[in-house]
Amino acid sequence: MRADGRRPDELRPVRITPDYNLYAEGSVLIECGSTRLICTASVEDKVPPFLEGQGKGWITAEYGMLPRSTHTRSGRNTGGRGQEIQRLIGRALRAAVDARALGPRQITVDCDVIQADGGTRTAAVTGGWVALALATRRLLRAGKITKDPIKLAVAAISAGIVGGEPRLDLPYAEDSAADVDFNFVMTDAGNFVEIQGTAEKGSFSADDYGRLVGLAGVGTKALFAIQKEALGAAKVDGPRAGVK
Repeated sequence: MRADGRRPDELRPVRITPDYNLYAEGSVLIECGSTRLICTASVEDKVPPFLEGQGKGWITAEYGMLPRSTHTRSGRNTGGRGQEIQRLIGRALRAAVDARALGPRQITVDCDVIQADGGTRTAAVTGGWVALALATRRLLRAGKITKDPIKLAVAAISAGIVGGEPRLDLPYAEDSAADVDFNFVMTDAGNFVEIQGTAEKGSFSADDYGRLVGLAGVGTKALFAIQKEALGAAKVDGPRAGVK
């Protein structure tokens, strides 16, 4: 048993609350144990200059941590770590979207950490996808697009080796003590979008890696069910702000 009583292959309690923000076209509050983020998806009828005239859309992301989301107050500057994480989120969400079906518009997914206890980047991907899906569904209902551009579901989870034991969904106490630490971004078809991993201490074997991949599959399968439930609970029939 782990310090919080979970099995090695068990997620922390996860809850996704849709429509958490009054104004955004898509939004959620995602809670993974004590880690909590607000994810909002904002639609703009423009694209970056490199996509002008191509009839395709773009998904981008921004990530930040509120100053007292951790044990001590930090500044609001995103910094190198935040930029790396928001690029990861953007890549993950673009993998889920048919850019041509979106048309010449950009959706920015903002992921703001209000409380951090490990796994903020994976929670951002998982919650950000739901916010994005809500925004595109409302565009579809409003007649702005004729086809839902969401091709598949994307979710992310951490897995690592702590004290010689492979474990799923590491909180900060485990993450900071891990011998091996990975983040997996997966689709609901069981494929990988991105894998980030390192041996914090020493090295790891192919068998170790295989066990972590297996844990990631278990975890993301559960997350896809939670995402689906959150989408079902949202009131997508009515227009939100910005989708007239």
